[in-house]
Amino acid sequence: MKITVLSLLLVLLVSAELAAGSSGISLKDAILALSGGDVPPDVRTIVTEIRATRAVSALLAGLAVSVCGLVMQTLFRNPLAGPYVLGVDSGASLGAALFMLGAPVLSSGAGAFFADAGLAGSAWTGALLSMLLVAFASRRLKDIMTVLILGMMFGAGVDAVVQILQFLGDRSSLRSYVMWTMGSLGTVSSGQLPFLAAAVCAGLLLAAVSAKPLNLLLLGEEYAETMGLNARRTRYVIYASAVLLAGTVTAFCGPIGFLGLVSPHMARAISGTADHRRLLPYTAAVGGILMLSCDLASRLCSLPVNVMTSLAGVPAVIWIVLKNRR
Repeated sequence: MKITVLSLLLVLLVSAELAAGSSGISLKDAILALSGGDVPPDVRTIVTEIRATRAVSALLAGLAVSVCGLVMQTLFRNPLAGPYVLGVDSGASLGAALFMLGAPVLSSGAGAFFADAGLAGSAWTGALLSMLLVAFASRRLKDIMTVLILGMMFGAGVDAVVQILQFLGDRSSLRSYVMWTMGSLGTVSSGQLPFLAAAVCAGLLLAAVSAKPLNLLLLGEEYAETMGLNARRTRYVIYASAVLLAGTVTAFCGPIGFLGLVSPHMARAISGTADHRRLLPYTAAVGGILMLSCDLASRLCSLPVNVMTSLAGVPAVIWIVLKNRR
């Protein structure tokens, strides 16, 4: 019943995304444009090329970042883990910065597909390296706060490198990169959307396949191995899922803060379960709802979407810390 309510709320928010805008296009005309009905060509272009693309991008970003946060919290057994907190987003941002600022000729001179693939590949590489660094630290250091501090320090070091690239970059690439760091769902084009959707769906599939192993990891890695779980292979699958989800969204939509940390906790509170077979769809639905809501708010306020996710995420993080203070 609860997942049905969340699904209906998702549909309502997607409908609101299609109807929201300065062009005064009604929801009825938007649906007609998407279904091939009789509407003016300019209306069809606005709906299909701009509004629908943005709505789908927001939905995919919400699903990806929230599920990534859930698998990271379970893997590291840390309620404050997430792609933004542990520096995975920072690693992906560094990879994207190296491609956008360090290789402007390559990123602008290549074809559209190769430019998108290069941007995504650079973000995946950066996310993977940061994920492996945090995983290495978490296996050597059992203290949760120490791992969190290391993740934040890694993020600060990456930000310093990015600032050097910004200082050395040319004006046009610098402007596009600064706008990208603020988070933007409107910059995803209809040509990039299939690439984004394919990578996110692949990451979600890997997370769904790992649902039962994630349940075993909740009981501890040693106990999970006595139950027949191949812990090393499971970690590799989860790493691949997190890299695809966090890296792809960061590459095309910019770094999305706090959503991956907050959504799993809200999903646990709503669903009342820790079983990942049920928790994964709840987390994905909550993430999609939060991302669509923040995007609608950012459009109404004419602010970057990352500003809205941070404003909504900070009090939620304080609530999580107080709830887990024991």
